[in-house]
Amino acid sequence: MTKVDQIIECEKRLLQAIQYADIHTLQALLHDSLVFNIPTGITITKQIDIENYRDGLMKVYHIEIRNQEIHIIDDIATVVATIQLKANYIDQLINGDFRFLRVWKLNDTGWKVIAGSSIEIQ
Repeated sequence: MTKVDQIIECEKRLLQAIQYADIHTLQALLHDSLVFNIPTGITITKQIDIENYRDGLMKVYHIEIRNQEIHIIDDIATVVATIQLKANYIDQLINGDFRFLRVWKLNDTGWKVIAGSSIEIQ
């Protein structure tokens, strides 16, 4: 399997884990030192992200990739994706298209997300 194919599979697993609040899979795919900028501009960590799902603060009703670009540089992969998202975050309805950037790093335990950001697009 090529690195691009591996990232496609990792992205599918990640989106399923996000949709179903699968804490075990999120723990496996997110690096312990993850930093992620959410659309409000706040930077969250892996711990905060996991807690949001565990505590039910983030509930995803629908998540779908509209398009996706993957670039590989050695043991780093960047993913730029447009995603349709319907969710609820701390009682705030989210319904729109978002542009995500995720940075994956390959280490001895597999691919893990080390950084990312998202912004709502019109």
